[in-house]
Amino acid sequence: MAPNNSPHVVHLSYGVERKGLPSALSFRRWVDAALAGAKRRKSAELAIRIVGTREGRKLNHDYRDKDYATNVLSFPVELPPGITVPLIGDLAICAPVVKREAAEQDKPAQHHWAHMTVHGVLHLLGYDHIEDAEAETMEALEKRILAKLGIADPYAVEKE
Repeated sequence: MAPNNSPHVVHLSYGVERKGLPSALSFRRWVDAALAGAKRRKSAELAIRIVGTREGRKLNHDYRDKDYATNVLSFPVELPPGITVPLIGDLAICAPVVKREAAEQDKPAQHHWAHMTVHGVLHLLGYDHIEDAEAETMEALEKRILAKLGIADPYAVEKE
């Protein structure tokens, strides 16, 4: 789904009940904000799958060898040389984990959903947080993007 004013396409699929989840329009707005904040000027296409704990745990186990469900997993596309399409990859966001973390961090669930979406999109674009310098760069960009969406610093709660 691409709005008339966005060159980006976001495909959503659900492995959980949609009740209580952000709207498709919200996900698209957050993706657009992440891409704009990262200065991605060309069109982009990605898929977001909202998963439950079981599917999230299986994906995390199969792809990262970790035996628990995590908030967001990013799968950047790996295209063969010479192939140029707007596809940047896939995200899997675990609804129960996002809900639990938002409650634990005492922040609105919508804000945490936005953060996880932005965070995942930045991973698809090559940003990472393994090294301290990379983490500082990525977190600063996330904070700027979320601030433009009217969302407070997502890391402030964790650092207090």
